[in-house]
Amino acid sequence: MAGAATALLLCQQHSFVTANRFFSASQRKTSNTVISSKHEVLVVVGAGAAGVYAAIHAKTLAPHLTVLIFDKGYPLSKVKISGGGRCNVTNGHCADNMILAENYPRGHKELRGSFFNLHSPVDTMAWFTSHGVELKTEDDGRVFPVSNSSSSIIDCLMSEVKQRGVYVQTRKIVKTASVTNSGKFLLEIQQQPADHAEHVKADYLLIATGSSQQGYTLASQLGHSIVDPVPSLFTFKIEDLRLKELSGVTFPKVKVRLKLECVQRNIPQLTQVGPMLVTHWGLSGPVILRLSAWGARYLFSEGYKGRLIVDFVPDVHVGSLKSILSNHKHKFAKQKLLNSCPPEFGITKRFWSYVLQQQGISGDILWASISNVSLMSISSLLKECIYEVNGKGQFKDEFVTAGGVPLSELLCFERFHLTQWKARFAHVFSLPERY
Repeated sequence: MAGAATALLLCQQHSFVTANRFFSASQRKTSNTVISSKHEVLVVVGAGAAGVYAAIHAKTLAPHLTVLIFDKGYPLSKVKISGGGRCNVTNGHCADNMILAENYPRGHKELRGSFFNLHSPVDTMAWFTSHGVELKTEDDGRVFPVSNSSSSIIDCLMSEVKQRGVYVQTRKIVKTASVTNSGKFLLEIQQQPADHAEHVKADYLLIATGSSQQGYTLASQLGHSIVDPVPSLFTFKIEDLRLKELSGVTFPKVKVRLKLECVQRNIPQLTQVGPMLVTHWGLSGPVILRLSAWGARYLFSEGYKGRLIVDFVPDVHVGSLKSILSNHKHKFAKQKLLNSCPPEFGITKRFWSYVLQQQGISGDILWASISNVSLMSISSLLKECIYEVNGKGQFKDEFVTAGGVPLSELLCFERFHLTQWKARFAHVFSLPERY
């Protein structure tokens, strides 16, 4: 959840006063009228993870503030399907904020300062735990609810929304945003279906629309420039009939390296280690998603074509592979190759069969009969299996994009001393895109 959404906070430089109800049911039916409040109002555009979490914290830090969320769809819809339906909440291995910042492909320099010191993953985990959601940290650092269900996160957030008195308006789109002479934001809200429109005045505006074009449009209307967004979290499409037969096979740990024609220098981040999944269209899993994030701009410029080099046994030194295979040959000389794979490799029987097929080795021969040349070819494939990437996985909406409002145009990350609540608010919810 954390890091998967982008939010931009725009606000006036004065403190909160007592707030009241935003507007009544009868007012909501009014067409083409200006709806305002004599009390201070925060409008959040987008009911995703960032928007909802931001609204809750704003209301917590300023209880008398009126907080209203607008969204064209249902709240937290992407949270529901994130992490394979489990919801990856944050990272539990980076207690050092400096190290954590380095994991952001874009924006790590800006995040090294006071940003994470104000609200780190530790704070995020503590917040959910204090609100009744038990969390667990997996070996690769990903944090999930113990229930393994995103509904635990959704129920927690929506319960807080209700308890804090945050108003959520669905099937409504914020079409335009401007600033009045008095310094307030004037927003045009369109009901879905577009049968009428209303205008809302707000003292504070939080744009939390992720990669939606809506957010870019609003930011542009308010004077921000936009860096053209490109997909930044996707799977790799690979045309390999034998690989497709392995669909569903997982690898707990592989090392992958991406080679692209446009990249002539060594970029350490284009090599990643982690879990991988074979799909019917190619390769996926955390290690592929991280690689796509670091190579987002390069892959876009190359038309999502490149060469992927996979080390299926990264913990086994290349010099040890031949010894392991030779020892296995002598120990299991009378067994068929297909029925006996060295356990040191930690691979499935399906993948072992794939390795033998790729090297043209019959699985029916005995280990005693395999040649040293064949052992070397098996070693080579396990340590350096090459795939041609010829596209990215196709999704209706990309979860994450690289681009949007330049960080240089956001509130300076070193100036979070306006007030305690405002510092935390701007800090937590102006997250640049992580992946």
